[in-house]
Amino acid sequence: MKFTHSRIQPEIDFDAPGKHTGFLRLPHSVHRSAYGWLPMPVVSVKNGDGPRVLLMSGNHGDEYEGQVTLTRLARTLEPSDIRGQVIILTMANYPAARAGTRTSPIDGGNLNRSFPGDSNGTMTEMIAHMIEGELMPHVDLVADLHSGGSSLMYKPATQVMLNADGTMDPRERALAEAYGAPDNHVMMPGDDNHSVGAAKRQGCLFVTAEFAGSGTVTPEALAIAEHGLERMLHSFGVLNELPDDVGPPASPRHLEIKGDEHYVYAYDTGLYEPLVALGDEVKAGQAAAAVHFPETPWRDPVIEYFKGDGVVVCKRIPGRCERGDCLFHLACEWDG
Repeated sequence: MKFTHSRIQPEIDFDAPGKHTGFLRLPHSVHRSAYGWLPMPVVSVKNGDGPRVLLMSGNHGDEYEGQVTLTRLARTLEPSDIRGQVIILTMANYPAARAGTRTSPIDGGNLNRSFPGDSNGTMTEMIAHMIEGELMPHVDLVADLHSGGSSLMYKPATQVMLNADGTMDPRERALAEAYGAPDNHVMMPGDDNHSVGAAKRQGCLFVTAEFAGSGTVTPEALAIAEHGLERMLHSFGVLNELPDDVGPPASPRHLEIKGDEHYVYAYDTGLYEPLVALGDEVKAGQAAAAVHFPETPWRDPVIEYFKGDGVVVCKRIPGRCERGDCLFHLACEWDG
């Protein structure tokens, strides 16, 4: 595997058997370093022929559960543990992950809105181009681990994109069910500038996930992320044996996130009070949140309402909100 169309160049040989660690050199010419580069970490573990997997975290830099999960896997996974190849990017948008921000502090780029990228574009566009154009063509499965980051908290879930006819690829369904997160969100086709669009263009199976968030890491979310990933890799035929502490998967609830009816947004700037909790079942017309105005405390709060029925799968975390901020989103039972 040679990087033939990217300005980003690897220090490791992805075709070499064994375990190799190093950096992808992101060109970065600035005042303090005219011929400099940024060190995006990468790990390749290869043992013979078999399935090939790309594991990503840090696509959004303030989403930490996946970064901890893949960092631990990068330390512990050995060639004898697998059949095939596992490539690990712990900080997929390296500048954002280093800064702990959703988007890159260098160019403001959101990696998960930048595919297929541009080999001669901004830093984020170059990273997107390298991931889609140089790595994805050489793997069979892409797993991109997300969470709610600094502004949101998710009920832990895997996510799978549906086929154009509304069905779920049985191979991806099997992988999501092997992962065993409490929920699995199914998504209608679209989002071509996301990592899922990139994977589909390159003919890869794709599973993503949302593991909690709120700018922190919890033992509960990590256990779901780590044990689920090991079960999925074992189910896919990459990981030879499951660790003794990894039990069988729970059967996930398959949920569909629909359009506008499943989202609640703030229409005022103020202090947001959630009136429901993650996992609650709600009805259209039910009060979702109150927005208070400490600067004018004599003013009555504004109440925002749910527009559809469903289960609360995501909620805003910061108490302050502005018009246009997402406060909640829902999902409903998928009938596929």
